[in-house]
Amino acid sequence: MLKSFMVVLFIFLNSTTLFSIDFNNNIGYENIHKQGSFFDSFEDEFNESEQKVSDPFSGYNRLMTGFNDKFYIYLAIPAAKGYKNVVPEEARTGISNFFHNLLFPVRFVNNVLQFKFQNSMDELSRFIINSTFGLLGFMDPAKHHFGIEPKNEDLGQTLGHWGIGSGPHIVLPFLGPSNLRDMFGLVGDSYITPISNNAQEDIRIPNSGEETIALRAYSALNEISHNPELYESIKKDSIDLYTFLRDTYEQRRQKLIEE
Repeated sequence: MLKSFMVVLFIFLNSTTLFSIDFNNNIGYENIHKQGSFFDSFEDEFNESEQKVSDPFSGYNRLMTGFNDKFYIYLAIPAAKGYKNVVPEEARTGISNFFHNLLFPVRFVNNVLQFKFQNSMDELSRFIINSTFGLLGFMDPAKHHFGIEPKNEDLGQTLGHWGIGSGPHIVLPFLGPSNLRDMFGLVGDSYITPISNNAQEDIRIPNSGEETIALRAYSALNEISHNPELYESIKKDSIDLYTFLRDTYEQRRQKLIEE
């Protein structure tokens, strides 16, 4: 029973959208709020421009959005709220920083692949500083004492950077909004993600699929606990939840690619 729950929670909490966290591009609590949530940062852009979205699977996508909605409301969000009640904010922020530091290879490699070499060096500097002076990444002295901001990139953004189109919009079970390009990106990034069992043995932390699930589920649960009310507030204010999530996701990703 516990294993099944962890599997489901793991899948959900790897969402690239609904809680502003791309797991492969995990940005940590402070950065989440600095950069604005997925929805907050797009409020103005959504009104300024409309982007045509390829949506040949709209029927399926709407059904899956409804399924995901029930999962978020009745399982994932209550779990995050309970966790928030027992773990102090300072501890949860440190845990977010720790997991963000672990995902350095994803950011470093994708900056290199986009020829953003200065950003790659910044990421390397952040990893060295935070892994030593920052107590294995639980603290972020690279940002607070050296002014080095994270340079978040993932393979989906890299593919977009080199002109690969997004392809059809696809809502994944538990994962929420995505598209064909970003689905390939998630799989590719998993091979250089230390907490993925797809990663090379020399950088891989978990020794089994169960350990991978546990690590990822815990990381994502911790991230959601920083703002578990976000999804409910978005749902309350949206006229058509599916359309809003779809368009916001696609515009958000396009903006990240252009940056």
